Amino acid sequence: MKRITIIAGHYGSGKSEISVNLALANKVDYFVDLDIINPYFRTRALDQLFEEHGIHLVESTVKGMLNSDMPYVSGEGAVPFVNTNLTAIYDLGGTENGARVLVQFVDRATDFENIDFLCTVNIYRPETATAEKILQTITLLEAETQLKITGLINNTNLMDETTEQDIIDGEEVLKEVSKQLQIPIVYTVVEEHKNFTRAFEGERINLNRYVARKWL
Repeated sequence: MKRITIIAGHYGSGKSEISVNLALANKVDYFVDLDIINPYFRTRALDQLFEEHGIHLVESTVKGMLNSDMPYVSGEGAVPFVNTNLTAIYDLGGTENGARVLVQFVDRATDFENIDFLCTVNIYRPETATAEKILQTITLLEAETQLKITGLINNTNLMDETTEQDIIDGEEVLKEVSKQLQIPIVYTVVEEHKNFTRAFEGERINLNRYVARKWL
C-alpha cells in the first residue's frame, strides 16, 4: 500500500468497510473520513476502534455531533498531504459531489508517486453493473478530483449470500476495465468467514464488517 491511499466508489460499493479494514491491517497514522454524502454508513462512528489501534481519525462532522447531517470537512484532512512522513487512508464519499471535497487537499500534495486512488466496484450495484458504467464512474471521479484512478478494487458481493462465482464474475468485468485503462486490479475483497480457495486478481482483503455491523 502506498503512503496515501484514497478509496472511492459509488454509493453502496463497500468502500468505507474496505477503508477501515485496510487502515487497521496497515496500521496507518491517519484515517480521513471525507464521506459527507451518506448519513448512515459513516466510519467516524468507529472513533474508539481507531483510538485503540493508534490511528488518528479526522472526521467529516462537527465534533460531538455524530448524527448531524452537515457537509463539514476538517482542514486537518490536509495534514498527510503536507507531512510526507505520515501514512493515511481517505474514505471518499459517493461520486461527483462527494469526490469534489478532495480537491482542496490534493492541491497541497507534492509526492503524487506515493498516492493511490482506487475505485471500489460491486457489479451487483446498478451504477457499476457493466464495464461501460464503471468507466463512466471513473471519468466522473477523475474530473471532480483532478486525480487519475490508479487501480481497481473488486468488491463484488451479495453479503452472506456471496459465492466464489460472484467474485469471479466481478473480476471478469473489471479485467475489461483494467485492460482499457491500463490500471491493475489491486485488491479483491472476500468476507473473512468465506472459505474460498481460488486465487483472485490482486491482493486479497479478508473482510471484517465494522461499519455495517450494527445494521446486520
